[in-house]
Amino acid sequence: MKRMIAAVSALTLTAACFVSCGSEKKEENTEKSTEAVTTEAAATEELTTEAETTTEAEEEDDEENYDTGDASLDNIRNQDEIGDNELLVISFGTSFNDSRRLTIGAIENALEKAFPEYSVRRGFTANIVIDHVEKRDGIKIDDIEDALKRAVDNGVKNLVIQPTHLMNGLEYEELTDKIAEYSDAFEKVAIGEPLLTSDDDFAAVEKAITDWTKEYDDGETAICFMGHGTEADSNAVYQKMQDLLTKDGFANYYVGTVEAEPSVEDVLEKVKAGSYKKVVLEPLMVVAGDHANNDMAGDEEDSWKSIFEAEGYEVKCLLRGLGENEDIQKLYVEHAQKAIDSIK
Repeated sequence: MKRMIAAVSALTLTAACFVSCGSEKKEENTEKSTEAVTTEAAATEELTTEAETTTEAEEEDDEENYDTGDASLDNIRNQDEIGDNELLVISFGTSFNDSRRLTIGAIENALEKAFPEYSVRRGFTANIVIDHVEKRDGIKIDDIEDALKRAVDNGVKNLVIQPTHLMNGLEYEELTDKIAEYSDAFEKVAIGEPLLTSDDDFAAVEKAITDWTKEYDDGETAICFMGHGTEADSNAVYQKMQDLLTKDGFANYYVGTVEAEPSVEDVLEKVKAGSYKKVVLEPLMVVAGDHANNDMAGDEEDSWKSIFEAEGYEVKCLLRGLGENEDIQKLYVEHAQKAIDSIK
């Protein structure tokens, strides 16, 4: 607004000069007035820009005022000199450094141990995670495009991709489409299945999560798993897991999602129908990242923890991702083995 005023003032003063036909004193005053207004406008703009920059910096600080661990401890697996055989592990990703190392990193380590003839490399599908980690920690993780180009540039002949996705949803489909664009660049390409694909997978995951939490299954504790959820048809995996748990007698186990159904309200309704005193919350996700730390275990009133506490339950949050579970890691190894066998 001040810049507009400055422009109007300058035009008005210039017109006055032409009307007065050459008064030197008036011209001098006009020049000084115009210069003063212009200087004021410039100063105002500078102060505004500085204030906006400060506000943006403060907002960034507010967005992440917690420690996610030492990023340097994580092997980002973007090394060259790959060789003929590459096992590319594709994940959504997380900016929580410790969880990334203990989950995705642990899965990658298990795959590397199982298949020493393959160079294990990493790729993330979430560029927002990649950009955040690079900006905050100075560490660059490959996205799918970079990872595939790296494989091409290194002369990889046999490429096996093992996603750590939970289900065959939209992200998995996008992944297969992208890999198809590069299929001619390799002699052989194979893609492993997501974690929950076959009935045997569901049974294996059920055993893994119930064995992991059996110490809490005392009859007075509701054990609630929080998945992500999706609008795609693949969201049915959560209800399928719930039905399997119920059928197999795990009556104190409940499955819900953050962004779909069953919702936290659905889970709460079931828990309130029982005679529970305590609630254990755990993510049904590969990593324990933002959703687990904030939507599940955060202190905001709409977090799962706060919602259950408001109903009078004693709540314990287990901040660990499925990727930390050795039985889950073995399941990914089995899926990768099938993919490798398909190109032998």
